[in-house]
Amino acid sequence: MSEQKKKYSKKHEIDMVHGPLLGKLLLFAIPLMVSSILQLLFNAADIVVVGRFAGDESLAAVGSTSSLINLLTNLFIGLSVGANVVVAHFIGLDEKEKISETIHTSMVISILAGLVMTIFGASMARILLYWMSSPEDVIGLATVYLRIYFLGMPAMMLYNFGSAILRAAGDTRRPLYYLFFSGIVNVILNLIFVCGFELDVAGVAIATVVSQYISAGLIIRCMIREEGILHLSLRELRISKPILWKIVKIGLPAGLQGTVFALSNVVIQSAINSFGKIVVAGNAAAANIEGFVYMAMNAIHQTALSFIGQNYGAGEKKRILKILFMCQFIVIVVGVVLGNAAVLFGRPLLHIYSDNPEVVEVGLVRLQYICRFYALCGIMDVMVGALRGIGYSVMPMIVSMLGACGLRLLWIATVFQVYHTTDMLYLSYLVSWIITELVHMICFAYLYRKKVCVTAAGTEK
Repeated sequence: MSEQKKKYSKKHEIDMVHGPLLGKLLLFAIPLMVSSILQLLFNAADIVVVGRFAGDESLAAVGSTSSLINLLTNLFIGLSVGANVVVAHFIGLDEKEKISETIHTSMVISILAGLVMTIFGASMARILLYWMSSPEDVIGLATVYLRIYFLGMPAMMLYNFGSAILRAAGDTRRPLYYLFFSGIVNVILNLIFVCGFELDVAGVAIATVVSQYISAGLIIRCMIREEGILHLSLRELRISKPILWKIVKIGLPAGLQGTVFALSNVVIQSAINSFGKIVVAGNAAAANIEGFVYMAMNAIHQTALSFIGQNYGAGEKKRILKILFMCQFIVIVVGVVLGNAAVLFGRPLLHIYSDNPEVVEVGLVRLQYICRFYALCGIMDVMVGALRGIGYSVMPMIVSMLGACGLRLLWIATVFQVYHTTDMLYLSYLVSWIITELVHMICFAYLYRKKVCVTAAGTEK
């Protein structure tokens, strides 16, 4: 290992390819878990403030945009997954020049992606909301929120790519510190703009954008000042075509998968919109609560991705299954405990978002169906992380598109049309999780034997 890499390792890096695993998995996952939850607090702060100080229409307006935002951003955020895996592989191989090329290529991609999203999202906001059948009394406020929100896309992309690169080397602490600071700023600005200046949804959108640029600026400053293998030099910002292809090969399927997932959620949101603003508001509040559970589980998915990616790159094939089983155990515990806690404390949690008892009752219905069984979603995501960690991204994309997204759309087109209730709508999640995760497990077992075991056997010979 080079002296430069050693210097970095002493400060922040976790040695993923040697020694005991459980402690290192938790050391990596817990800061990432807290960081992910803080990122979600940006949107939660928006929803709580408008729900308490601006009313149910504003709450519905902000809450109804989340699925659309995810639809438009997931494709490019998926590319950050590709950057994470490629950097992890090169760290495992100790290819310093390739690591640098990947970092600089990734940051250029993030800037371009952010600009594209700003232009498209801001110009198409109202049309897209209209296509989603947003209620007439909500669509105006939702359009204002979206147009301002999308001004922060360059910052969002820079932060996501930068934190993905740091995660590849085991650094989940500094992104946590940056999000914590920007999150505090976001909450303070929310209260100032909404309560002080009465800017309604525009105020929470402006606060979110400002906080996003702060977190992006901090992570860029961190990488520029880094003296180790993750150093970012503005003079070296350029796209390497071979590296771009590696990132796209893994990241594009991940992005497409996220986009199709978001598309199915947009369709579900459109179905929810048909029940009126009370149901839209209750669903938005419940979805925000369950988002905290999901982000905690998603941290385990990211952990599996980074650890398996580095061990695969370093040729440590025997550790891959250990990592997978440990991550599955952790995600099941997290999903069961947090998911059922969200159900148990659902009523007081929903009252944080709205004082309207009808909104609270609607939200409780969603929590009962989604959060109680959310560990199933975590199991599915960890399997996807394991597949991408060993270099396969197309297969989990196809399985997820057909198993989760396709099944949900089919459910809405058939079962939901006969039994037109929110209960039946939410049941589609549970069914799709079970089927999709089983197929992912079969695919991993096959590919592990084909690629990992055969490669390891060939190396030993």
